[in-house]
Amino acid sequence: MTIPAPWATAIHEYLAAQRDAGRPETTIAARRQHLEHLARRVHTDPWRLTGPELRDYTRAQPWMPETRRGRRTTFLSFWRWAVAEGHTLENPATILPPVAASSPNPRPAPDDVYRLALARATDLERIMLRLAADCGLRRAEVARVHSRDLMQDLIGWSLTVHGKGGRVRVVPLTDRLARDLLALGPGYAFPGADNGHLSPRWIGRRISRLLGPDWTMHKLRHRAATRVYQASAGDTFIVQELLGHASPATTRRYVRVPSTAIRAAVLAAAD
Repeated sequence: MTIPAPWATAIHEYLAAQRDAGRPETTIAARRQHLEHLARRVHTDPWRLTGPELRDYTRAQPWMPETRRGRRTTFLSFWRWAVAEGHTLENPATILPPVAASSPNPRPAPDDVYRLALARATDLERIMLRLAADCGLRRAEVARVHSRDLMQDLIGWSLTVHGKGGRVRVVPLTDRLARDLLALGPGYAFPGADNGHLSPRWIGRRISRLLGPDWTMHKLRHRAATRVYQASAGDTFIVQELLGHASPATTRRYVRVPSTAIRAAVLAAAD
């Protein structure tokens, strides 16, 4: 479906303002997708769209709560910018009700699923899998891995990760994974047409196919979080640093605490 010209112009100008404000490209790409989906499904220009029309559109979508939260954030931001620029007098997105965060339901990819994916994968895909499952990288972070971000000190190899929201963190690497990344040569580890590297979406789809039905690359991040949590004797702050979360409350959504650990803690406390 073609995006109407008024919407295309509005989205282009809004995203340019987002770049000027220093928003990360991952955020800009998500907001573009959100607005283009809306533009293709309403029959009103952006500056004439009413709150009830926007509410009817969101009600018709079969979104999960977290998706609905993200769309609401984009719409509020888009029309807030429009009001500031004088395109319209009101923000129709204010009619959308806040969406409560869903209860934590971490679902780490199990061993058999991960091992089968490794067996099916090419050498390059195995590196993608391990960056997600061992180091907890998001698909967008995997896409942007570059040789200049590899570093070695007296402790071992590490990788500088350019994360969500422009946050940068340093993630430890196993010697084997570091050697495999170094063997790829200078430049992006996964070169492609998206600013010099493969697109995050393409990598995500590729890994999802390897994992099989009902599993995504993000579930490998859940796997990394859960395994590091167990290996660190339940230190949430270590997992938070690894994943690059601003809050430990977010980290909690990634960690599945084994029932055996809960039982052992209860029995130890009772003794």
